[in-house]
Amino acid sequence: MSIDPTDPRSSSRQIADALREEIVSGHIGPKEKLPSERELVEKYGTASQTVKQAIGLLKAEGLVEGRKGSGVFVRQAPLITRVGMDRFSRSKRAAGRAAQQAEAEAAGLSWRQEVLHLGEVPAPAWVAELYGIAEGAPVFVRSRREWVGDQPNQLADSYYRLEVVEGTAIKELKTGPGGSYARLEEAGHQIIRFREELLARMPSPEEVRNLRLPAGVPVVRLRRTALTEDGPVEVFESVMAGDRFTFTYEFDAPE
Repeated sequence: MSIDPTDPRSSSRQIADALREEIVSGHIGPKEKLPSERELVEKYGTASQTVKQAIGLLKAEGLVEGRKGSGVFVRQAPLITRVGMDRFSRSKRAAGRAAQQAEAEAAGLSWRQEVLHLGEVPAPAWVAELYGIAEGAPVFVRSRREWVGDQPNQLADSYYRLEVVEGTAIKELKTGPGGSYARLEEAGHQIIRFREELLARMPSPEEVRNLRLPAGVPVVRLRRTALTEDGPVEVFESVMAGDRFTFTYEFDAPE
């Protein structure tokens, strides 16, 4: 097989597209090694730099990953967690499971949470705006990293007004059955509505490290406000690995 000089695509793009087709079709399966650079040079009759560029395109798409001293391999499809509208139902909290735990276990996946920080912090501007307080005013934060299987899949920060969490297990390492929302409602803060905002973007270097993201994988930033009759009771932000979640929403068509 050789490069088609009449094709408007660059030589590296033609090679990348051909390899992608083999990956998508399953001819080269997950965890399998791609042909070596020398083999691809011979197969396509092109320069090694062109082959490197083609592999770089596939790495940027998150389809393959390089392993030092071993070669380039097709990425294993990541475990997918479904994010649905019912994840904050009281029935799941009553069963003693937090939202993300319930979703992971429903898919037959293991779940665990790693607490990174508990304590008072100055309120970021966006948190202060939602709470109607001064930027930098003290709030309580629970920062954690959540894992599904052996992969970290999201970084999550929950911000609370100090008086709301005082005397609750939300300030402890383990919040207890049903998670923080169960503790909030036990303390008399009945949640009536959730509001969410999603934004897709490329990750920061720190997020790449903490979520173990391969090249080319975006993240989804989710900001959520849990509301009571008296206003926000939790302000939440998570950064999720973009290839490890699917979002499912169902709602009535507005008139």
